[in-house]
Amino acid sequence: MTDVGAQAQPVIEYPVEFSPPDIARWRDGTTGVPFVHSFAGAQPGPHLLITALVHGNEPAGAVALDRLLSQAVSPSRGRLTLAFANVDAYARFDPSAPRASRWVEEDMNRIWSPDILDAPPRSADVARAVALRPFVEQADYLLDLHTTQHPNEPLVLAGPHQRSRELARKVGLADLVVVDRGHAQGPRMRDCGGFGDPHSAKTALLIECGQHWAASSGEVAYAACIRMLQRLDMMPQALAPQALTPQVLAPQTFEAPTVSLPDGPSRFIEITMPVTIKHAFVFALPLRGGEIIPRAGTVIGYDGGEPVVTPHDDCFVLMPSQRLWAGLTAVRLGRLIPAS
Repeated sequence: MTDVGAQAQPVIEYPVEFSPPDIARWRDGTTGVPFVHSFAGAQPGPHLLITALVHGNEPAGAVALDRLLSQAVSPSRGRLTLAFANVDAYARFDPSAPRASRWVEEDMNRIWSPDILDAPPRSADVARAVALRPFVEQADYLLDLHTTQHPNEPLVLAGPHQRSRELARKVGLADLVVVDRGHAQGPRMRDCGGFGDPHSAKTALLIECGQHWAASSGEVAYAACIRMLQRLDMMPQALAPQALTPQVLAPQTFEAPTVSLPDGPSRFIEITMPVTIKHAFVFALPLRGGEIIPRAGTVIGYDGGEPVVTPHDDCFVLMPSQRLWAGLTAVRLGRLIPAS
């Protein structure tokens, strides 16, 4: 973490460090819905849904699911469902213009409310969400794989519920856990149905695995999937814990993660001020995410000429955006809270 000084923030282009996987071979699936695969274990247990490509320009999650499916992974208990989400957007991914394929017509991760999903589909993105909705509603646990615009450390968005915070602590996907309430623009998949109900036991985590096109992000996504299976006691025999090192592989040649995840998180950040753009936003500081701004009242940007300032001392900066138009979230600001 670093403190920041005052200077204008330029738009930054990051390189695509890996070839996004060709997922066409996974089209048929096992569920009757294209690109959705579901596998039952031999013993009863929970239903874990892992999703990738909710945003079509975030291929790291596709790397993880492609690897799991290539290894014919199935759970030891319960049910594991693997879903490539916005496949039409992903089909348009072009490494020479990697920002352009985030969605087809609208952001798939802002439309997960009944008033949108129960109505006639208004876009290709909503139509695909409607097709995925039954799997989201059936799952007991959701792991939604995402990445960030800037090179940030992996982090988990746990939402507002205590049970999600407890799951994040149990599975240990990242050192940093963020307690948040989402976006003014609309609800995310992880907020849909029982996942967003304070009285439900259904629990969702969204992991940001690193920068969109960094090679390490796909490795973090794959390691997160393995960790979820392990900590939910759903690990297939071929992925037994003793097999999860590069040096010692199981006989069935399952690929071990190449990155190490923390045993559990050490920091919890609560979002105190999401900055939703009203007019046109310009950053006043060179923010990338992870900075701590020491003083309340520090100007971080201007929205239509009006200054936007930090609401308190020691203000944590989360995921500043380079998509700066009205209605979107420019940045989220928060503070450190106890881990309990």
